Amino acid sequence: MADEREVLVEVKNLEVTYGSGRKAYKAVKNANFTIYKGETFGLVGESGSGKTTIGRAIMRILPTSGGEVFYKGQKINGKISHALDKQVIKEIQMIFQDPQSSLNERAKVGYIVGEGLMNVRPDLSAAERDEKVRQALLDVGLLPEFASRFPHEFSGGQRQRIGIARALIVEPEFIIADEPISALDMSIRAQVLNLLRHMQKERGITYLFIAHDLSVMRYISDRIAVIHKGDIVELADAEELVTHALHPYTRSLLSAIPMPSPRRERQKKLLVYDPSMHDYSAEAPQWRELRPRHWVLCSASEAEDWCRES
Repeated sequence: MADEREVLVEVKNLEVTYGSGRKAYKAVKNANFTIYKGETFGLVGESGSGKTTIGRAIMRILPTSGGEVFYKGQKINGKISHALDKQVIKEIQMIFQDPQSSLNERAKVGYIVGEGLMNVRPDLSAAERDEKVRQALLDVGLLPEFASRFPHEFSGGQRQRIGIARALIVEPEFIIADEPISALDMSIRAQVLNLLRHMQKERGITYLFIAHDLSVMRYISDRIAVIHKGDIVELADAEELVTHALHPYTRSLLSAIPMPSPRRERQKKLLVYDPSMHDYSAEAPQWRELRPRHWVLCSASEAEDWCRES
């Protein structure tokens, strides 16, 4: 069944390599997925799995060594025209993982948040730009007076909100949120997640949400892709993936989620993923749809076994 929704971003056979020659390391191998307009697409995996690398490659921060990235049907990786580059800069923004290092400590908040407008909307006067900065700060729950302060004067949660305001002010259509809540306390996490969802409903923003916590992903994402050492191993709707995980790696991630009940936490069985359990000597793994809209990277024999178990 073909999906009728509008495709905003399409990643085809994406490869990203660090280093060159004998020291080359392929951080992302043959990644394929589609992000539809208005949805939150989750990318989950442990540290070093390549999820941030994919986000930065789409953002054009990192060069790609293979494959294609399409935005609104236009190829945006590699060499592109100046006009398309300007469009991508305006319409795709990124919220970085660490608000401490991603904000310029020597600049005032007003300048940090409004800097993007100087490039994207040079037609605005200084007063109009200040008004937009004031509104952006209000949108993320900060006081307009904060514009005259420096980032070190704020808590982690407030700094992350400044980062979100900086991304939102240029009115992007697509935001890559790279672990935007991993550096925050639990109470602040909920506030930031609710803020992102509210902005999505209000402005129709599309998100690529990168995290290592499946319980957060289940809450915020429409669909989730699971990545392990550069390979995307499973992709499904969020609730489907959490309730019917098929790949052993996804199951191991789910087993690591803490239970709210101490009794259930004690009874829980932790699963450890061992890549050597796969025997791909006779047949290379490939994408297979084992349940409706639920794709897994596996061999034919694994597909039979996993379908029987589910």
